[in-house]
Amino acid sequence: MRTAPPSPAAVPGRAVAVRVPATSANLGPGFDTLGLALSLYDELVVTALEEGEVQVDVEGPGADLVPRDASNLVIRAIAYAFESVGRRMPGIALTQRIVIPHGRGLGSSGAAVVAGLLAARGLLAGDVEFGPSLLLRLATELEGHPDNVAPALFGGLTIAWMDENGPQYKKLLVHRGVSPVVFVPESTMPTRISRELTPLQVTREDAVFNVSRSALLIAALTQSPELLLAATDDKLHQNYRAQAMPDTDTLVRGLRQAGFAAVLSGAGPSVLVMADGPGRRLEAARLAASLTNTPWESLMLAVDFKGGTVREYTEGASQPVSSAT
Repeated sequence: MRTAPPSPAAVPGRAVAVRVPATSANLGPGFDTLGLALSLYDELVVTALEEGEVQVDVEGPGADLVPRDASNLVIRAIAYAFESVGRRMPGIALTQRIVIPHGRGLGSSGAAVVAGLLAARGLLAGDVEFGPSLLLRLATELEGHPDNVAPALFGGLTIAWMDENGPQYKKLLVHRGVSPVVFVPESTMPTRISRELTPLQVTREDAVFNVSRSALLIAALTQSPELLLAATDDKLHQNYRAQAMPDTDTLVRGLRQAGFAAVLSGAGPSVLVMADGPGRRLEAARLAASLTNTPWESLMLAVDFKGGTVREYTEGASQPVSSAT
């Protein structure tokens, strides 16, 4: 029995624009579970070409490290999406504007994966429907776990978990009093190396501690920002990763001693502070400048509530936006 060939690819010349937010995972105690979308965005335009062509143009910080061929993570995610729904991969022209720092714990690889999947969704609009569950499943298969890709796709605060049906998520709205600031160093930390520092087993006491703080963190972020300092304490991963990031550890400890809800952003080395008001995050920025000799870039951000978006792209024209939800 012969297998039918994949259906035709997207029409050459069709173009879409994609925008994907940075994310911060874990948020202290919510290891591999909680994630927050932040108002820092990678943007790209993807155009379908004749099959076989790949053109990649990248600009922004770290652009010289991004592949300009089919190994580009956005291109790989587009190809994965087309294959998953039985469509032939078209040629692709990709213009990629990078803003999310790479290797700093702000979800840059998850953003690239989500961007590619949303681009495929836009190119195949009217032919294939990429619903939230399919997008999350494909993103998790490519990224390895859902804690970063869920907020990149859907925005806000997300709780992500796995069950017999695959990855699942719940999106929650964050209290308007929560004011994030991220401190970004010049150094990087590969997620793989950071994860290797965390133990495979923990004590019952530490597990119970983190369960209580994770539950409290949901309440703090959605209802009671004044509880953020207590709610962001952690015993599962941050202390173990500190040995590889001494300046980051010094900054987190110094900020927390001063009453700020400071945590490792993702796998680090950036530090996220979830302040309970805009004035408090300015105080955190002033204090951070005095705590270490490391130069830190302070990013005063908001919580992104929309997540990744895709729209038809016509140069010079504005088209309706479609979010991942």
